[in-house]
Amino acid sequence: MALEIERRFLVQLGPAEPWRGHVTWQARLQQGYLSASPEGFTTRVRHDGDGGAWLTLKCAATASQGLVRHEFEYPIPPADAEALLQLSPQALSKSRYGLDLPGGDWVLDVFDAANAPLVIAEVELTSADQDLAVPAWCLREITGQGRFSNAALAACPLSRWDARERRQLLQALGGAAV
Repeated sequence: MALEIERRFLVQLGPAEPWRGHVTWQARLQQGYLSASPEGFTTRVRHDGDGGAWLTLKCAATASQGLVRHEFEYPIPPADAEALLQLSPQALSKSRYGLDLPGGDWVLDVFDAANAPLVIAEVELTSADQDLAVPAWCLREITGQGRFSNAALAACPLSRWDARERRQLLQALGGAAV
């Protein structure tokens, strides 16, 4: 059974972006959610605009508090991905960057449109109890906080959050309040 062991962090905003010095690759992603339940089961379609397309099923693992999930991902034809994106009731877009940080497979997502200026770093680990050196620009861990899942951000983007709550979050991250 495929497991994803992942920790997630909100990233400091502002003109200085120290994470950029760790970028090894980048991709532009379009993601659509065909289903997303409050219990954590999601069916996602993803297209990278460069010929890569995937259908992914995710489900929370028992008592994992968001750290460990079942994940099944399958490559699909790009035309199928485009058709499924059109059928998706919720979607989002972002730029994803691979990072050369130690401790696991790090990626960083810079969200755009209704979720701008949100930036989230994720690291995939080999075990749930693995030691990890978290960079200083990762200001707050959000592992297991459903509100920050990509599926939740597609359904209720940052721009639709309560203005006070959005302002407090962005100020805490060092960004301008919007």
